[in-house]
Amino acid sequence: MKIVFATGNRGKLREAAEILGPEFELLTPAMLGITQDIEETGTTLKENSIIKAGFLWEHTSLMCFADDTGLEVDALGGAPGVYTARYAGEGCNFNDNMEKLLRELDAAGAQSPQERKARFKSVVTLIVNGNQYFFEGTMEGSIAHSKAGCGGFGYDPVFIADDYPNLTVAELEEETKNAISHRGKALRQMALWLKENL
Repeated sequence: MKIVFATGNRGKLREAAEILGPEFELLTPAMLGITQDIEETGTTLKENSIIKAGFLWEHTSLMCFADDTGLEVDALGGAPGVYTARYAGEGCNFNDNMEKLLRELDAAGAQSPQERKARFKSVVTLIVNGNQYFFEGTMEGSIAHSKAGCGGFGYDPVFIADDYPNLTVAELEEETKNAISHRGKALRQMALWLKENL
């Protein structure tokens, strides 16, 4: 079964393919010749995931889904939130984002894991025959004092999940990470829905 995923991120694509399983053939916009950036103008994760999935549906009429993910840090008033991917500014990478996050937490005087409490949230929008369906997942944890590990992607080297308090997510095996991750939880809900309804 063909399904289009609104991503160019190889890490996300691999994670989704593992969770959805071999009965789904995952396509990316690039595979379909869609190369333009989708403007994420929403003020919430849900709005951005709807914008991305809606764009794909309009351009392909194929079953498609998009996720928007945000990191919410309590000591920073929920930041970076919808600006997670571009926290350090346009043209910056995740290394710049992590450096900024660690600086901001130090400036806020957040030292203990409790003071550095954070969570990742993912909202997935699935469009089937023009109808929208939503799935959400959360991974609770805290922000480390420095980067560790070389697995995963994004903020994984500075995020410590409550389920594995002695390791950053970047130090976990990929299978372990997928089992507890915010996106993994949302995608498993979506996979279950697809298997039950299609």
